[in-house]
Amino acid sequence: MENYVVIDLGSNSVRLRITNIADDGTLTVTHQLKEYVRLSENMGQEKTLKQEPIKRTLQALKSFKDIYSKLENPNVNAIATAAVRQAANQKDFLDLVKKKLDLEFNVITGEREAYLDFLGVTKTLPVKDCLIMDTGGASTELILAKNGQVQNLISLPFGSVTISAAHHLDDKISARHLFDAMTSVEKELTNVDWLTEAHKIPLICLGGSNRTLAKIARRREFQADNLPELHGYRLPSDKAFEIVGDLIDMDKKQRESVPGLAKSRADVVVGGLTPLVLILRTCHIDEILFSNHGLREGSLFEYLENKKQLSWKVRK
Repeated sequence: MENYVVIDLGSNSVRLRITNIADDGTLTVTHQLKEYVRLSENMGQEKTLKQEPIKRTLQALKSFKDIYSKLENPNVNAIATAAVRQAANQKDFLDLVKKKLDLEFNVITGEREAYLDFLGVTKTLPVKDCLIMDTGGASTELILAKNGQVQNLISLPFGSVTISAAHHLDDKISARHLFDAMTSVEKELTNVDWLTEAHKIPLICLGGSNRTLAKIARRREFQADNLPELHGYRLPSDKAFEIVGDLIDMDKKQRESVPGLAKSRADVVVGGLTPLVLILRTCHIDEILFSNHGLREGSLFEYLENKKQLSWKVRK
């Protein structure tokens, strides 16, 4: 028996997922926690992690360690993505985490992040041909899958926090700022030549802002005590456009009161949904399928597969 621990340190939040792996192979998720730390806050053009976000992150990581360190046979896989990947002071930050918490992070590439997303999605949803989109705080991953295999993938250097900060989409949104944001993101997307192959293909979305869209849509359509599962939830594109339009019309305070939208995301949700809106338009996609599984689950599936292969080699 062991406890497989995944720590996912992103630009906006840090998450903990612990799966108990019994001796007979039974999997039981025992912990799923999230803390909004905004590690990428005020990184600026110099791409430097700042003192306050680092302090918040260390506090969250300590609270996670207090949990997993008490478990039997913890196997910890700490993964850092866009904020740490882009940080000019990456080494100083990683050294500090090691010194304070005796925790070593694996800073993965955007392509590696995209591949783990692919595993998390395709192992848990019945899809073969699809476009997978993960919008994080400072990066957006796109994966084109054909016949259940990765055909193309890319990590783009923008996300909910960075788009919102760069184009002033945090509070009341002006037409000019929204136009600039959409133009900037669209320019990056149109440079991805293989996106033409995703025309009218099923779109699977994950990431905080995209999942927030699903949560808002569910609250509009269903009673709060009878919400369908987010994983596998489907939303027509025209309803997505309607919700995004409503959010654009609101200021931050008004967005904070929207059912399904966490107050901590009210200042970044419009920026975070901008890439999705453009993908829907560019690829002429009429429905979104949402996934609640991505990088953390993909890490687990990869670990189990490697473990199985190792066991097979040993028995042989």
